[in-house]
Amino acid sequence: MSYSYKDLLAWQNAKALAVQTYRVTEAFPKSEVFGLTSQMRRAAVSIASNIAEGQGRSSRPDFTRFLRISRGLLLELETQLEIAQELKFGDHCQLANLHEDCYKLLGLLNRLIKPVEAKASL
Repeated sequence: MSYSYKDLLAWQNAKALAVQTYRVTEAFPKSEVFGLTSQMRRAAVSIASNIAEGQGRSSRPDFTRFLRISRGLLLELETQLEIAQELKFGDHCQLANLHEDCYKLLGLLNRLIKPVEAKASL
């Protein structure tokens, strides 16, 4: 694994998702700054961070484990997005776009996990 985590499309999309999550949650009620806003931001940042950390471990089993953690955090963020939509926090279109970005990233993570996991078991 001589490539950088920055070369991974999944990491690039995860980082963009984190930035977009920050922008979208700026419109949330101020009463949510320590609630849903904080949780969504932490989850989004952690997705990209875990991809980077896993790749940096230079061990395929570790990389697989951190990719799976990222996938779990992504599903956590999707759940929080659905809650925000039901509560009518933020802009509906921006939340819908963020949800679509989550779906695309989920596919990227799943496609990345499969070969890394297969090589780790050799």
